[in-house]
Amino acid sequence: MDDIEEPLARAWLKALAPRGAVPQPAPSAQFTLRALIMDLLGALRADPFDASAGVQVGRALVAAQWTDEHVPRVSARVLHRLVDHCPHPDATARIAELLSAIGQGHQAGLCDLRSLDHTHTTPEREADPSRTDDWFRLVFDNIAAAVAIGNTEGTLLQANNALAEMIGVPAQSLQGISIYDFSHPEDKEHIHHLLFETLVPARSGTVKLERRLVRADGTIGWIAFAITYVQGAGESPDYLLAVGSDVTEQHQRHEELHRQARHDPLTGLPNRRLLTERVHELIATAHPGDRAGFCFIDLDHFKTLNDQYGHHIGDKALAAVAARLRRSVRDQHCLVTRIGGDEFVVCIPPPTNTSSTSDIADRLLSALEDPIVIDGHTLAIAASIGVIVTSLAGADTESLLAAADASLYNAKSNGKGHWVLKSVETLP
Repeated sequence: MDDIEEPLARAWLKALAPRGAVPQPAPSAQFTLRALIMDLLGALRADPFDASAGVQVGRALVAAQWTDEHVPRVSARVLHRLVDHCPHPDATARIAELLSAIGQGHQAGLCDLRSLDHTHTTPEREADPSRTDDWFRLVFDNIAAAVAIGNTEGTLLQANNALAEMIGVPAQSLQGISIYDFSHPEDKEHIHHLLFETLVPARSGTVKLERRLVRADGTIGWIAFAITYVQGAGESPDYLLAVGSDVTEQHQRHEELHRQARHDPLTGLPNRRLLTERVHELIATAHPGDRAGFCFIDLDHFKTLNDQYGHHIGDKALAAVAARLRRSVRDQHCLVTRIGGDEFVVCIPPPTNTSSTSDIADRLLSALEDPIVIDGHTLAIAASIGVIVTSLAGADTESLLAAADASLYNAKSNGKGHWVLKSVETLP
């Protein structure tokens, strides 16, 4: 969830105040502008772009009783800042279309309002105090942001259609359930701490929560919520007001970028970065006596192959080698990585010893015994492997990998096509 939402909502509210900030029920005063900003941000970033979201925002402003004809103009002075929070190359053009659409929607909403006023001009209707609640209900039910109102014990009192669609159930079925009913089991402790050990005891403030959502069909999504503690007026009880948006796509993009940053695009194997992170994790969680094995693999005479056949064939050969190495140890819970060029590293996590690590080194060499055929070329590819088995407790990641690299140097110095093992109990 963007940090811009709350400060921009305050700035927008300040700009609208001279235009007749009308009395509203407390919930609508808390969530309306922030929710509309979330709608606009979502529209700005969406592909394909649809400016009709601006029309809906304009109508929602009328529904929330910002009915002065200058509301779209003063809104535009604030909302143009959204362009700074959209990385899309057409962001400037998009925000211009959205602001224009807000004006159109506001005009359409005013027309609807006049029609409604004309239809309900009886003294009874004019005196009806529930009319303001009608406007709140209109915003609550039709706004694109997910909105929920719950008691201070975590039971939902009301939820709008947008939240219901995210979960995949009818809105009425959410009333009376616990917020934990659609939360991921692993996130419940965090939610409890944030809401019921922090927000509720303070009886004021807003917290941001971005956690997993379990949909009705069992799939997992992500939702970002801003949850505000609202003190009830008079004898009304306090409640929690949540405004949120579905951020599943953002998380999926982040996860894909994370994966790409840690995998070699040519072979699909984990890269040096992921290897380093994995070794660091093994060291951090190691118990006394835990030992790991490392096989540093360097293809023999691979530069000659590249020079003779070209990098196109060389790249295909590397991908084929990677596939063979991975298949040869796929039942051993090893991490097979490419750290650059024609160098690969296989990490064998605890529990392991010199015997099991030696077995894996044999498998890796055997995987390359048969020639590899690439585009009609039969290529004989061999490798040298430096192997170490080392204690993990108290080790240092870089020193450990350097020791394994030194073992490879020893293997290369004593002839090609074999492996050399060194057992290391302590590392500098």
